[in-house]
Amino acid sequence: MSKAATISPAIVEALYEDALLLADEARTVFDESYGPQAGMRAVTWGGTRSVTAAQHEAQVVLSCEALRTTTRMMHALAWLLNHRAYFAGEMSEFQLRRHGRLPPPQPESDPAQLAVLDPHTRMIIERTRRFYARVARLDRAWRAHFAMQPTAVHRLRERLGAAFG
Repeated sequence: MSKAATISPAIVEALYEDALLLADEARTVFDESYGPQAGMRAVTWGGTRSVTAAQHEAQVVLSCEALRTTTRMMHALAWLLNHRAYFAGEMSEFQLRRHGRLPPPQPESDPAQLAVLDPHTRMIIERTRRFYARVARLDRAWRAHFAMQPTAVHRLRERLGAAFG
C-alpha cells in the first residue's frame, strides 16, 4: 500500500502565497466587473434608467460567480492558515484534525450561464477551481494518513484468530 502524501511547511507556504495572489487577482477581476467601465451601464430614456434583461442576467451570473469564487478561495486560505498554525506550533494535531477540515466544494456553475461572462473572468474562475482541487487532494491525503485502514484491522484479526483459534 502506498504511503499518504506528506504535507510540509514549504508546500503549505508555497500554496498560501499562490492562494493570496489568486484571491487578489479574482477580487480585482470582480471589482472591475462591477465598475462603470464594465459595460453594465444603464440605458437612459427620458430621465429614467433602465437595464436590459441581458445586462441584468449577466450581473446576476457575475454576482453568483463572484460569491462562489471568493468562498472557494476563502475556504482554501482557511485550510492553509490552519496548517501554517499547526507547523508553527500554534495549533495541536488534534485541533487541526478537528477544526482544519476543508469544506466541500461549491456547487458547479451552469455552463450556459458562465458563457455570458467574459473569457478572462471565466479563466479566473477555472483557476480557482483547479487550485481548490489541489488543496482538496492534499486534505484527503493528509486525512488518509490518520484514517484507520480496514484492511490492516482485518489482517490483525485474522492473525489473532489464527493464533488463538
